[in-house]
Amino acid sequence: MTTLDTTAKKFGPVWLAPGISKGNMWTLLYAAFFSIGLLTFMGIGTPYVLNVVLKIPQDQQGVVSGNLVLWTEITSILMFGPVGVLVDRFGRKALFSAGFMLMGLGYALYPHAATIGELTILRIIYALGIATTTGALATVITDYPQEATRGKAVAIVGLMNGLGVAILNIVLGGIPKRFSAAGFNDATAGEYTHFIVAGLCFIAAVVVAIGLKGGTPVKADDRPAPMEIARSALRAALNPRIALSYSAAFIARGDLVILGTFLTLWATQAGVASGMDFPEASKAGTRIFVLAQSAALLWIGAVVFLLDRANRVTALAVCMGLAAAGYLGMGFVDDPLATIDLPLIALLGIGQISAFLGSQALIGQEAPILERGAVIGGFNTSGAIGILFCSSMGGYLYDAVSPNAPFILIGALNGVVFIFALIVRLKSPGRMPGDGTAPAGFH
Repeated sequence: MTTLDTTAKKFGPVWLAPGISKGNMWTLLYAAFFSIGLLTFMGIGTPYVLNVVLKIPQDQQGVVSGNLVLWTEITSILMFGPVGVLVDRFGRKALFSAGFMLMGLGYALYPHAATIGELTILRIIYALGIATTTGALATVITDYPQEATRGKAVAIVGLMNGLGVAILNIVLGGIPKRFSAAGFNDATAGEYTHFIVAGLCFIAAVVVAIGLKGGTPVKADDRPAPMEIARSALRAALNPRIALSYSAAFIARGDLVILGTFLTLWATQAGVASGMDFPEASKAGTRIFVLAQSAALLWIGAVVFLLDRANRVTALAVCMGLAAAGYLGMGFVDDPLATIDLPLIALLGIGQISAFLGSQALIGQEAPILERGAVIGGFNTSGAIGILFCSSMGGYLYDAVSPNAPFILIGALNGVVFIFALIVRLKSPGRMPGDGTAPAGFH
């Protein structure tokens, strides 16, 4: 069995790695709450800017939204590798803080774009921030817990991610309506809301700079050279379970972004089509997105139970199966605001959080400590490539086929990874949680 160091700090049910304080862990949870929550506000902000500021026709918004996500992911692909190297060479705090600052800058300027070209440039600035922030977050999540309680730690962080998404989007999504009710026009209401989001990003940058543990988990003399770290992300895929993790990341890491982009856009457009003014339609779209995230939060306990008791590959197979069901189920939705379709929206959220937590738990178990940042960088890069594909195809399918089409595409990809997970489970199952010895099979 993996040795549990009981001389280290314990944070609730999680045994922390030696040298990690409770204050460090509280800071991680703060960062988890705000990073993903603030990241996903872009799904609310973009329809607002497209409709109110740039006045893009609705039959073109799917392609425009997809292209904006595409540029976000091109930037992410270019950045995830370097971020993985930088967090291993220079530590987590500076990268995490810089990521929040860049996100804040992107949000502050976003509603001032006068053209699609300017909006794209600002989206790239935002993308630099999210690539840096999510890369640092994934690495810190892997650093802080001991292996025996990693599943619990991943679940707690996932819970904070979900709470951040639900609470921040409920609160921030309703602010434009409040500004409009106070007499501000729609454009000014959106501008002020983006300023508030930017301010939260800047505050988070200060908090992580103060509260996270400095340095890296290995001594400077023990660190591989930067190119060796970068190459290690590719070499690591020779481990079939890391290859599976990368494959799961291809779709799972993008599920939330795609959900936020196309579900919010679809629901907002449905609200406008039903006669709502735009602030009210935006609020309705936000409520549907929050419903999916609320279902995800309620489901986290079941995922925790699975991750802590089942083989991680088995757990990932179950998670990807749920994700496939959730996204394919959107093919039966006619109106995302209709009460009859709300259970399918909830299943979508359950599938999304399952895939996210399952993939994170497996890569956390398999990533070697000296190359952890690089392997996590490879994991994030794989996710970015997946979003690049899904966003470009999804935007086209949204406008040319139907709003359901991007979800069906993602559901099919989740199904492919589900089958891959079953194959890996048979051929190279790996070890049980907390067990230092892999069970029978190829290793």
